[in-house]
Order: sequence, then C-alpha cells, then structure tokens
Amino acid sequence: QAGAGSDCTGKKGEDLIIPVPLGTIVSLSETGELIGDLNKPDQKLLIAKGGFHGLGNTRFKSSKNRTPRQTTPGKEGESREIKLELSLLADVGLLGLPNAGKSTLVNKVSAAKPKIADYPFTTMIPSLGVVNIGNDRTFVIADIPGVIKGAAEGAGLGIRFLKHLTRTKLVLHIVDISPMDKTPPKEAFREIELELEKFSPTLARQSRWLILNKADLFDVNEHKKLLKNFIKDVGWIGPSFLISAATGQGVDLLCNSIGDYLNGERSREINDSEAKKNADKVRNAIFMEAKMRISKLAESKRKTRKIKDSKIEEDVTTFYVE
Repeated sequence: QAGAGSDCTGKKGEDLIIPVPLGTIVSLSETGELIGDLNKPDQKLLIAKGGFHGLGNTRFKSSKNRTPRQTTPGKEGESREIKLELSLLADVGLLGLPNAGKSTLVNKVSAAKPKIADYPFTTMIPSLGVVNIGNDRTFVIADIPGVIKGAAEGAGLGIRFLKHLTRTKLVLHIVDISPMDKTPPKEAFREIELELEKFSPTLARQSRWLILNKADLFDVNEHKKLLKNFIKDVGWIGPSFLISAATGQGVDLLCNSIGDYLNGERSREINDSEAKKNADKVRNAIFMEAKMRISKLAESKRKTRKIKDSKIEEDVTTFYVE
C-alpha cells in the first residue's frame, strides 16, 4: 500500500508462508540447485526476498531542503521458480527386487497395509509404517517399490524412489530365497548391490543388513546351513537374518535387533558431537550423490526425448500409518 499524506507510511505486504511436510527438499527448477532441506520441525527457509519500499519526499528533507520533491520508487521482490520434492523420513528402508517380500514384512510388523500380490511391481508408491516393539520403543519403516537391473539408469520405478533411502539410518536388503521367476537368489542380491553402488556409492557403504525371506518354504533343519552358505557365496560381511515375512518366523528377533541398533545410534549421536557431525556429513553426501544421479538421468532423458521432462520426478503419494 502506498504511503498517504501527513508523513504516513504505507502498509507493508504480508509474508507469504507456505507450509510443507517435514522432509521437503527445495531446489531451483531450471538448474536443480539446492536451496534447502526442511528436515527439522518448525524449520523455516527463505526462498525469495520481498521488495524494498519506496522513499517518500519526507525522507529527503534537510536543513537546506525544507520542501523536497524527490522520491524513489520501490523495488520489486525476487522471483524464483522452484521445485518441491518430498523425501521420506524413516529410520529403516527396505531394498530389494519386486516380490522379495518387502510389503509383506511391513504388513506384518506395523499397521500399514501396502498392497500385496504375486506379481511384480505390486508396490507403486512408497508407504511408511510405525513398528512398536514394546517398552515405548518404536521405529518407522519405509517400503519402496522394487528395484530392478538398470534402475540407476532409469529402468523400472527404482530411480524415482531410491532417493527415499538417503534419509534412513539403516537399510534392509531383502532377498527372496525361493523366487517365482527362478532367478538365483545370489544373482538377485548382486544386481541390487550393483544398482545401489551406481546410485550412491556413499549410501552403499553405510549400514545395511541382509534379510533372507521365505524361510517357511524350507525345512527348519536347513535354515542355519542355508544362511551360512549364502553369506559365504556372496561374501557378505554384516548382520544377517533368515525370516518368513508371511508367517512371522524370525521377525520379532529382527525387529528387536533393529530397535537395539537404532537406540545405540541415537545415543551415540546425542553423546558424541563429533559422531553427530560425521553422521550429518555422510547423510549430506548421500543426498547430493542421489540428487546428481537423478539430475543426470533427467538431462539424459531430455536430450534423447524418450519421456517428457515433467515425468522424470513425479510427486508420489505417501501413506503413513501408525
């Protein structure tokens, strides 16, 4: 509002505040440059500055100039075209081929009810579930669509959703040890590990547990040998579990182990400022690698005109069930 007479000041414009979900990433549409990452409650981020008010003639009044007629017009505010992306905030992320049993596991351990069926790509959108393991201990688990060979180059649905793993504290690699398509489990394991390395080398080096699923399809006397041989064949170093997401076999042990691990990580970051600093540094590195990978793919798609630019990173609906 313009200033009136009698030395009145014009009314300032209202700040435009846009509420967004926790986990929203803001970047410039044209260049992909990161503006900010809203990952803390009540966090605010200045996207564009407002204009500067004009100066009325009274501002130029002096002992030598009693009746100034000089004024200056106001300046317009900044204008930016931005892109908002939602990255899930979960403690645990599930990684694996389609039909590995990720959705079945989420269904078993939480109130979330992702779609389950015996065909690939049943899960088309990410879903979150809250796992309650007693004694007021909970954690959030994220189910993302299955990843296939070539996902890091844009095949399947994986490239659009692997980014949701960048915020997790722990990734569970789910392997189907009795797949319907007869793909050797060791081959399936290596395919996913390779895609993860291509997507984000830093993420591939972080905490990841091996989960062999569908133990109920094998004799219980074979379980120890089955797990031991698989670990040896793929050269796995790290925690490993043999479970049946369908029957719940081994699931309680897995969930309690996850709870213990997460509690240890939280305590370490709270009590050790250097550990917290390093953890934040790693998460930022993972985020930037993922963003660069997605941007590179988007640019490649634009050049080859295989799909429209707007389809590279479509927003997706996320269901959060407690």
